[in-house]
Amino acid sequence: MVNFLVDLNDPVIKGYLINLVGEEGYKVVQNMPEGEVTDEKIAQATGVLLNIVRRTLFILYENRLANYRRERDTDSGWLTYLWKLDLSNLNRQLEIEAKKLLKNLKTKLEFEEDKVFYLCEKQDGRFLFEVAAELEFKCPLCGGDLIYQENESVIQGLKQRIIQLEEMTTGSSATGAAA
Repeated sequence: MVNFLVDLNDPVIKGYLINLVGEEGYKVVQNMPEGEVTDEKIAQATGVLLNIVRRTLFILYENRLANYRRERDTDSGWLTYLWKLDLSNLNRQLEIEAKKLLKNLKTKLEFEEDKVFYLCEKQDGRFLFEVAAELEFKCPLCGGDLIYQENESVIQGLKQRIIQLEEMTTGSSATGAAA
């Protein structure tokens, strides 16, 4: 299916959609018929359960990746919803997600830079200095010693990821920079 020339197999796009609608929802997006179609026909065409199709469609609609039109049957008065995939906002949605992630990474970096951590010698947990001191530097799970953790590699990893995301969000498109 060609929808605004979106490569649904692009790892960034695929990952975003799976995160948004799940594996079965991704299957709906991949195999959705062209044009306006009912949720029942989408379920038939994709082999996905109707309730999952409906959930997927509403999530896509909420994220501006699908549209619907209502039609009323003049005889019965029933409303029929005709759905259409619209991935024209996908790049914008990816940029929004990248900016959220960037904000979260910056918050995490600040936390890592401002705190001192202790790690259980048996890898049962990671504790802030204040908590480790209250525990008398003994792990509450296994009783092992809590050892100072040098977190410079964590800090450097966060900084590197932040730089990559900043380049993506200020560079060309979110998908182009990540692909």
